[in-house]
Amino acid sequence: MKEEFDQTLLDDTNLIEFLTNDSIDQFRDEFMQLHPYDQAMFFEKVEPDIRRKIFHYLSPKEMAGIFEATKFDDETYEFYLKEMEISYAADMLSCMYADNAVDVLNELGKEQVASYLILMDKESAQEIKDLLHYDEYTAGSIMTTEYVSIPETTSCRSAMKILRREAPNAETIYYLFVVNESHVLTGVVSLRDLIIADEETVIKEIMNERVVSVIVSEDQEEVARKIKDYNFLAVPVVDFEFHLLGIITVDDIIDVLDEEASDDYSKLAAVSHMDTFDKGSLQAAKKRLPWLVILLFLGMLTANLMSIFEQTLDKVALLAVFIPLIAGMAGNSGTQALAVAVRGIATGDIEKQSKMKLLFREAGTGLITGLICGIVVVGIIFFWKHDVVIGLLVGAAIFGSIFVATLGGSFIPLLFHRMKIDPAVASGPFITTINDLVSILIYLGLATFFISSL
Repeated sequence: MKEEFDQTLLDDTNLIEFLTNDSIDQFRDEFMQLHPYDQAMFFEKVEPDIRRKIFHYLSPKEMAGIFEATKFDDETYEFYLKEMEISYAADMLSCMYADNAVDVLNELGKEQVASYLILMDKESAQEIKDLLHYDEYTAGSIMTTEYVSIPETTSCRSAMKILRREAPNAETIYYLFVVNESHVLTGVVSLRDLIIADEETVIKEIMNERVVSVIVSEDQEEVARKIKDYNFLAVPVVDFEFHLLGIITVDDIIDVLDEEASDDYSKLAAVSHMDTFDKGSLQAAKKRLPWLVILLFLGMLTANLMSIFEQTLDKVALLAVFIPLIAGMAGNSGTQALAVAVRGIATGDIEKQSKMKLLFREAGTGLITGLICGIVVVGIIFFWKHDVVIGLLVGAAIFGSIFVATLGGSFIPLLFHRMKIDPAVASGPFITTINDLVSILIYLGLATFFISSL
């Protein structure tokens, strides 16, 4: 591992030295041997003056490969493009696959996008314009128009000729999508099937007619789920009349899964997905403050609720000792149930099963865990404080709080999902704060009711 690290440092040092000394041939010889991902990593690490030399030494097509090899931060695209001459940047975007170019342009202002589109070749510009019209986070916004399609009446010999002609520009060639004279998707042929088939066989005879496709307006999460379930390398995108519009490849779906997972995790923690390490303290605070202010007001409700039971706490001060314990247990169990529900919605497992089944399962889980934790607490308090009544009260409160919190943690995201609201918005801190309110109400309510026995 150390040798690999040292070698990486050595390669970077050599490349920077070649650029500094204007040794273009030596730089290209060594740089072009690197994997595109390593090229992109080097490109990100160097200073702006070094990057400007890289633009001079590499063609727009070679630079396009670097931009496609890794996902830069959203704001970084604009920063890098501004370092290039505008004609160079336009040529680079023309050389990228259309869906990747759209990802970059979506991060820019409308005036900048228009400037680049004007300078691009007409064919590339038109493909990109068509994709820019689709709503963000839909199948249309992530599909590519660089694919291989063949007429169903074509022979395998002719199909191979089409494949050889289209392959250099296609994003994937492992699937050949079959269309009729109206460009309606009618089947699919794998590269393997095409290679082993007789040259004179008509494509229609060997194609698979049961094609799994996605509608252009379908949500990207649904597309990701379908590709994962069927283990596809690519899936065709069609309109409502099944005209073939493009394809979505598995590498694009990996980016979607990463983006969605990061977004959901951020929401579960009540943190914006834009809150990354490269942001300053002020920017990070602005992203986090709205949720914290909302939770602050909910916390004030908890404080106000405790003031209602002030007389009970005054009479039995020992009750206050166990408030953090009960609130914490409720928050933890609610967050666990929330994580299970959000994950089930994200993976589609809940869609395949009854939502009521999940609720009944979580209710049962809450009863079992609440009962066991309650019994354990009763025993601990009895041996610690030698007070059976307080132990039974705290145990009953923990039992009720865990049951309600577990049920609420699974019910709230299901309700949000039913209302077409992102269930991840029902974030961990939100659930925890709500459960604090409920658990304290249960605990102090029981204590007030049985105050004469305490």
